[in-house]
Amino acid sequence: MELDDLLRKTLDEYLASYKEHSSKIERFDKRIEELAGDDDYKESVKKLGCVVGIKTHTAPSLIVETGDFSRFAKGNTYAAFLALAPGESSSGTKIQRSGISKAGNSHLRTLLIEGAKGICKGQIGHKSKELRCRQDGNTADVIAYADRANTRLRSKYYRMIRHGKKRNVAVAAVARELACFVWAVMTGTIAFREA
Repeated sequence: MELDDLLRKTLDEYLASYKEHSSKIERFDKRIEELAGDDDYKESVKKLGCVVGIKTHTAPSLIVETGDFSRFAKGNTYAAFLALAPGESSSGTKIQRSGISKAGNSHLRTLLIEGAKGICKGQIGHKSKELRCRQDGNTADVIAYADRANTRLRSKYYRMIRHGKKRNVAVAAVARELACFVWAVMTGTIAFREA
């Protein structure tokens, strides 16, 4: 077999495999969209979609894997459940803080970290057409809360970067606060506190 034939055969196999995987991904994406539109999840997915970084694929995972959000007393507790809170070692009056422990739900933590990366790319106060579309049909309270959260999260990221924090540290901090906002939206505790 000549080299050209071997290369062509390898390329054909690669393309066939790529097409097969692409069609699987499309089927899974379609199924996730169907599940997100189910009556049990539709309203919650719609509310969570108001927040930058939370889209149709992320929202159902947060809802299903968390279960009852009200089992957490506050957003910080939910963030700690996801291991997005900083670790702490203390003895007496001495307290040492460390990075996130990574001991919680790794899948949800990864989704929120990825969502935070999306938040950190945008301009403060900017609302894309896609976000406006996701917010359409939600209550004014939820939209206003999500808009304030979006502004706060982006501001936090840029403030941390300006103060010399490493990008990953800033993204993790945004993800932790994003988890708190997710908790507030899901529990109906959407009071906003300026910091």
